[in-house]
Amino acid sequence: MNLLTIGWIALPLFVGFSIYLLPRFDRYLAIAISLASMAYSLGLILTSEVIKLELTDSFGVTLMADSLSGYFILGNALVTAAVVLYCWRQEKSAFFFTQLTVLHGSVNAVFICADFISLYVALEVIGIAAFLLISYPRTDRSIWIGLRYLFVSNTAMLFYLIGAVLVYQSSGSFAYEGLRQAPTDAIALILLGLLTKGGIFVSGLWLPLTHSESETPVSAMLSGAVVKTGVFPLVRCALLINDINPILQLFSVATALLGVGYAIFEKDTKRMLAASTISQLGFVLAAPAVAGPYALSHGLAKASLFLTAGNLPSRNFRTLHQTPIRWPVWGILTTASLSIAGVPLIAGFGAKTLTLKALEPWHSAVLTIAAVGTAVAFAKFIFIPFTRFSEADHKISSGFWPAALLLLGGLIAANAFSLTTYTPNNIFKALLVAGIGWLIYGVCIRHLKVELPRAAEKFEHLIGAMSLMLVLLFGMGLV
Repeated sequence: MNLLTIGWIALPLFVGFSIYLLPRFDRYLAIAISLASMAYSLGLILTSEVIKLELTDSFGVTLMADSLSGYFILGNALVTAAVVLYCWRQEKSAFFFTQLTVLHGSVNAVFICADFISLYVALEVIGIAAFLLISYPRTDRSIWIGLRYLFVSNTAMLFYLIGAVLVYQSSGSFAYEGLRQAPTDAIALILLGLLTKGGIFVSGLWLPLTHSESETPVSAMLSGAVVKTGVFPLVRCALLINDINPILQLFSVATALLGVGYAIFEKDTKRMLAASTISQLGFVLAAPAVAGPYALSHGLAKASLFLTAGNLPSRNFRTLHQTPIRWPVWGILTTASLSIAGVPLIAGFGAKTLTLKALEPWHSAVLTIAAVGTAVAFAKFIFIPFTRFSEADHKISSGFWPAALLLLGGLIAANAFSLTTYTPNNIFKALLVAGIGWLIYGVCIRHLKVELPRAAEKFEHLIGAMSLMLVLLFGMGLV
């Protein structure tokens, strides 16, 4: 299994660059890599095997793959496969599929890293590949959005690298366990880098503009898989080192409430989905022991929603509520929205129930409020009018249907991982939360005309927010 793991992690990088030599097979190679990751992840989940590889003993450079990794890898595999299917008949070059495959492999690498230096390398490769995909249209707008993402990412990773060096200086190892002996400044610097990369709290306000202005398949990839690479190391460290759990609990609450607040009042479909991603990352971070199922369900639903939003006649909710859409498109939109809202029969229900059950009472209560807010936000999609008549037709990408069916099939099949949550009490609570959210939307939010300020998303303010976050983390570490 160790040799299989090494071969599997190296394969996407080898195949990715081989696409240049075999451009006629670019789509086939990309989808094959996704299927390989899918098979590997299912093996980890179903066998519960823990694989640990020590690459250099003296530096603590190690890889570890277990069922937690499996859930995150499975989400990455399904989202990547859906993006490939979506782009199958589009005029995407071999360069696009090369970067997509390299990005997929680098994201997988993060999910099996167990040390800070390997993680740093993987995150930097992700940053470069994501930048190239964001700026792929080569317009002035896309290039600026890509550079903005790259600048924020590199600034965060500079703080992270300094923290990693301090961890090695204090413990003689780059392994995650080295945080136990690390000084406060090392912990603060590493957390700042990962919180920013993962779109957590105010340091994650780079996310709405980046995800909403990217091309539709790139948005799906970023929100469905890439953004999890900042959260996964935090989850792994929280499972290994209990001392950082209180800090992450506070950030999970703040992130869930901040993101859902933006999502409720956002009038643009893709910006609302991006703001919701911030909120949902707070749920992923809240309960590290069950973060895998939540990350999987969120990734599949959010990728599906971004792909669907890119095929709607407008990005403005007011326009959509006056323009009926085709009922199959509405069905896909509603199913994915119900999953994120935690309604039964879809994977989001089991994932949200497991998460809330694993929390302390105060933590569960606050996130239940955030869950009500999530239902309010996604009611904007659920209550879009629909029709079966052809005059409502508009151009839909030919690859949309197989991509959406794959993601929705994954959402339904993923229920198998949390069948124990289907109890009358849990079902009633989930339906009550969703019902309250829809009632609030119908009575109040639907008629409000609130415009949220976007000054905090400016580049200079993002860097300033990172500085404030660093001060906050130092303060929390000293208390």
